[in-house]
Amino acid sequence: MDFALSAKAEDVCARAWDFMREHVFPAEPVYEAWRAERGHDNHEHPPVIDELKVEARKRGLWNLFHHEVGGLSNLEYASLAEITGWSPAIAPESMNVGAPDTGNMETLMLFGTPEHKERWLNPLLEGEIRSGFAMTEPDVASSDARNIQTSIVRDGDEYVINGRKWWTSGAADPRCEIFIVMGKTDPDGPPHRQQSMILVPRDTPGLEIIRHLPVFGYQDQHGHSELRFTDVRVPASSILSGEGDGFMIAQARLGPGRIHHCMRAIGMAERALALMVERSKNRVAFGRPLADQGTVREAIALSRIEIDQARLYVLKTADLIDKYGAKGARTEISAIKVAAPKVALDVIDRAIQVHGGAGVSNDTVLARFYASARTLRIVDGPDAVHIRGVAKEELARERPYTG
Repeated sequence: MDFALSAKAEDVCARAWDFMREHVFPAEPVYEAWRAERGHDNHEHPPVIDELKVEARKRGLWNLFHHEVGGLSNLEYASLAEITGWSPAIAPESMNVGAPDTGNMETLMLFGTPEHKERWLNPLLEGEIRSGFAMTEPDVASSDARNIQTSIVRDGDEYVINGRKWWTSGAADPRCEIFIVMGKTDPDGPPHRQQSMILVPRDTPGLEIIRHLPVFGYQDQHGHSELRFTDVRVPASSILSGEGDGFMIAQARLGPGRIHHCMRAIGMAERALALMVERSKNRVAFGRPLADQGTVREAIALSRIEIDQARLYVLKTADLIDKYGAKGARTEISAIKVAAPKVALDVIDRAIQVHGGAGVSNDTVLARFYASARTLRIVDGPDAVHIRGVAKEELARERPYTG
């Protein structure tokens, strides 16, 4: 395994760092001030994002998440995803590589009809609209997707959808125009053939956005929303792939997406470590800089060790996906989904501790980073589900020697 960056990835990452230093980091206070002035319950997007998009496109930093449009492999893109994790609120969208749009675009590329692609994929690739993915439900344990209760019933040339969803990321943004909804088309079928995915435009009658859910008190700009579907009717042509293909589609979209999440988490951890180091050099306690205190040095050293371990594991997984597809890397995908957020949380927590009261305030990015990283232990499958999968594979593994 050779995880050295290719010449193409080296060039992309160098341009990305220039973009981050020259435009993204300076835009962070502008973005936050705009949102604070209007109240964080306002989910319109700050104009500075549009300015960043123009600049990113100018620099060739656009849609790099997918090999067909960006020309990078999963392994090559992983390093760029880490860079965007240094500013997760604005960098991914600036380069049109933010969730859930990336997963939805991949889904449309793989399973959309030419009409779906013309109407929804192309505007998403252009960054003109946003999208949502509606899978999780409030009334069942959605970690087991077989529990999903939302019904999708064929009625002539239409499907009728009834049910409730929540934590639908992106739904609060006024630019969100389309949802990919997972529900049951055949409740009595085989467990993994009961579900389907279907496209539902935001303005479809019967679709209501009930509320936008905060995360640890934070309302992000795109929102995480609760939706209600009451006799929502869409054309039969809105189904993705075919009835019963919901699980298959979910697995196809989640493999690369988890690489993106994990590498952004590592980017957050790297920025937290950078802040920790800077604080430790410039803060004095008991007559010495914090950097001279043994406990602080241990926090810095452990953070470096853990970040590098997690990064290597994610890069290995990205390489396996490139070679064998998401199915061939399913155990590693589950493993990194547990490992990377845990490392990010540990590093961010140490940085908060070194910053003292400033660490839990909004004077640094650390508190928001912690809230964001903590959700990663739940989204795209909670830790327990992934640990269960890894254990199952490990128990079935043949050993060269057991004496």
